[in-house]
Amino acid sequence: MSIASNIAPHLPYLRRFARALEGAQAGGDAFVAATLEMLISDPSMFPTDVSPKVGLYRIFVKLWSSTHRGERPLRGDKLQRNLDALPTAARQSFLLRTVEGFSLEDVAAVLEISPDEAAQLLDTAGREIAEQVATSVLIIEDEPIIALDIESMVRELGHEVTGIARTHREAVAMVKSRPPGLVLADIQLADGSSGLEAVNEILMTLDMPVIFITAFPERLLTGEKPEPAFLVTKPFHPETVKATISQALFFDRRAGRPS
Repeated sequence: MSIASNIAPHLPYLRRFARALEGAQAGGDAFVAATLEMLISDPSMFPTDVSPKVGLYRIFVKLWSSTHRGERPLRGDKLQRNLDALPTAARQSFLLRTVEGFSLEDVAAVLEISPDEAAQLLDTAGREIAEQVATSVLIIEDEPIIALDIESMVRELGHEVTGIARTHREAVAMVKSRPPGLVLADIQLADGSSGLEAVNEILMTLDMPVIFITAFPERLLTGEKPEPAFLVTKPFHPETVKATISQALFFDRRAGRPS
């Protein structure tokens, strides 16, 4: 199969990544076009030791990085200011992992570093983003050990935990008492109630990002609307939860707003 056939399905996603990295549609698209021109002029540069998608992103990142040495001037948009404030490699790793959905190993392959180095970059990005968008978090989880684990991750990122609810009723009451800036919710709760229903009730009066952490993702991925933007499957890896928290807050322009 030709290089063009291999990379064609991935070009829309590369444009998304490029625009997020560059902070503008025109600039991002220009870098994608330049990447394709490089491949046309020298097809032998396309990596053969990784998947076509990883190879495409690797070439793009090399090109982009070669023209972005050092830090860039901060721009006016709040979302882009947060992104620009991150060191270049951390910014790339964060977007590759949380926006593009690459595994840790693939992030490492794109950046041509070790998985340990990639994990360190993601941790750096998560912490620096958390400092910029620190908020209060409500955890809806009926398993005490899991709830404590999630609470620890949330605090490690610099956020405050407003409470841990085990039932629908507790969750709604806690939100009325103190509205959080983010909700982390399981679906199936201790009393047989639904975390999904609790979140839907909460969102009737408040607007905030929500992350579902569940062993039953198929219940939320039916193709019907509305569906969650952020979903973590149990059993989860701590770095996945942390990255998703940072992603949800980072791309929510209201993050950091006093509760």
